[in-house]
Amino acid sequence: MKLLKMLLALATAASLLAPVAARAQAAAQEVKVIVFPGGFNWPLWAGLAQGFFAQQGLDVKIVNTPNSTFQLTGLAKGDFDIAMTAIDNLIAYREGQGAPGVDGSDLVAVMGADNGFLRLASTAENRSIADLKGKQVSVDALTTGYAFVLIELLERNGLVLDRDYTTVPAGGVLQRYEQLLEGKHAATLLLSPFDVLAKARGLNVLADASAAFGSYQGLVAGVRRGWARQNERAVVGYIRGYRQSLDWLFDPAHRQAALELFQRNVPNATPQAAATAYDILLHPVNGFDRQARLSEEGTRTVIALREKYGKPPKKMQPVASYYEPRYYEAASRQ
Repeated sequence: MKLLKMLLALATAASLLAPVAARAQAAAQEVKVIVFPGGFNWPLWAGLAQGFFAQQGLDVKIVNTPNSTFQLTGLAKGDFDIAMTAIDNLIAYREGQGAPGVDGSDLVAVMGADNGFLRLASTAENRSIADLKGKQVSVDALTTGYAFVLIELLERNGLVLDRDYTTVPAGGVLQRYEQLLEGKHAATLLLSPFDVLAKARGLNVLADASAAFGSYQGLVAGVRRGWARQNERAVVGYIRGYRQSLDWLFDPAHRQAALELFQRNVPNATPQAAATAYDILLHPVNGFDRQARLSEEGTRTVIALREKYGKPPKKMQPVASYYEPRYYEAASRQ
């Protein structure tokens, strides 16, 4: 009789727990995150593989973008919920310097990510910045901040746009990398670990652009303010999941698993390329920001470059106008 009662109790408990589990699974909120393809998405891959986003009640869907125009236009229109994008892109669309006809007035950053990992890479015959004189270099678009970094870097080395070289829009970093391999352009800015892959294919890396500018804010998580206000749990959960992923990646005990994860997600990445990317992207000082913080100093550098090269020319707003910290602060509280 006692055994029968125990079995009945267990059956009752299971019947009560099943709906709870079903409701928990059903409650997972889909969040569409649009990204540029590349190894800088490592924390997203880790968050999905290790279940960190799922623990936050999120069903994260990653969508690759061909260029910044597609990404920011889609974010502004509501086709995507979060964009892992250069903060300069958000600023450009906020200030009316993005694609014509796109209202980006509601866009804002809610989390930092990295310093851009920007490297100036060139074809094999161009072994110095001076060799780029008279050549054509590629950019995503002349309206983007990474293009401004390229223009400023070359200007500091004596080359002036449209006097000493010309530019051509060639899409996101994956497209620029592929076209550089084909020799269609003399040079471009790559984001690590594409520079690692480029060197392995016989191309040159002429300069560490991020280091040349000191503090520079690269990727951030960008959202629409209106969507974030209505989906605060999702925004906070995304930040928490992303930071859990960083903790996991930076733990030396997970190095081998992280390398295997990289190779699964980066086409044609060799074990050596994965190891080199690990040393760059997970460097304790110069890699991903371990806490996913936004650098105010780095953002001021971005703003200064946009004020110098952005069109139409205009005075930008303070950093606080482009960053909403309350979601990050909520995510940081246990």
